[in-house]
Amino acid sequence: MQDTAAQPRDVGHHIREWRQRRRMTQLGLALDAEISARHLSFLETGKAQPSREMVLHLCERLDVPLRERNMLLIAAGYAPVFAQRRLDDPALKPALAAVEQVLGGHEPYPALAIDRAWTMVSANRAVASLLAGLPASLLKPPLNVLRLSLHPEGLAPRIANLPEWRAHLLDRLRHQIEITADPGLETLMKELRGYPTPISCAPAAPDKFGGVVVPLQLVTEAGKLSFLSTTTVFGTPVDVTVSELAIESFFPADDATARALQNIALR
Repeated sequence: MQDTAAQPRDVGHHIREWRQRRRMTQLGLALDAEISARHLSFLETGKAQPSREMVLHLCERLDVPLRERNMLLIAAGYAPVFAQRRLDDPALKPALAAVEQVLGGHEPYPALAIDRAWTMVSANRAVASLLAGLPASLLKPPLNVLRLSLHPEGLAPRIANLPEWRAHLLDRLRHQIEITADPGLETLMKELRGYPTPISCAPAAPDKFGGVVVPLQLVTEAGKLSFLSTTTVFGTPVDVTVSELAIESFFPADDATARALQNIALR
């Protein structure tokens, strides 16, 4: 007997899977894509073969990441459209230069660039000062930012509000898994959930941010530093690698943190 489990899935299966992941009905996607529900049904069941343009059109409506759009094109019998280059490829120099400019311009506040797997691509000098004293095993490349943050030998013991920050990071990772269906991220999630769960016996501190954001409260030699974070991505990427880059920027959440970071930068 032929092992059907090892057979590659057809493009219709992929389209249906992404539609269901986005919690859309066939009718909803058909209306959004301006095609008939009957035609979409035929595409999903393999009774009709989508054109290259239709694959890209449906991927756009389903907000499929560029890496997975290439996979759908290949499943439909077409060549990939979106390039996927190494970070050291000369073609990516302008994009990486822009990243470095943002990181440098954010000093003396911490900022770092990560890829889709949460591997640190680059960081400014303010980040290095906050990682001092951590085990070399966690700092050696490839350095995974989530592992470094939540590992019991990493930053976790220094995070004053670890239960809240851990929940925030896991929620972000869960949302990313829903968007990308990346099995590597699912493995990372399983690892992170396996770390000891922090139990806070102290009463919850008053929420100074009205429940709008979760601050990172880090205990350092300079005292307890409090940060607000933002994420920046490229707006119109056409390269898989660039589309998966993100800049995590940390801003002081209070005047004491701002002064402490200024002093650290002057050392």
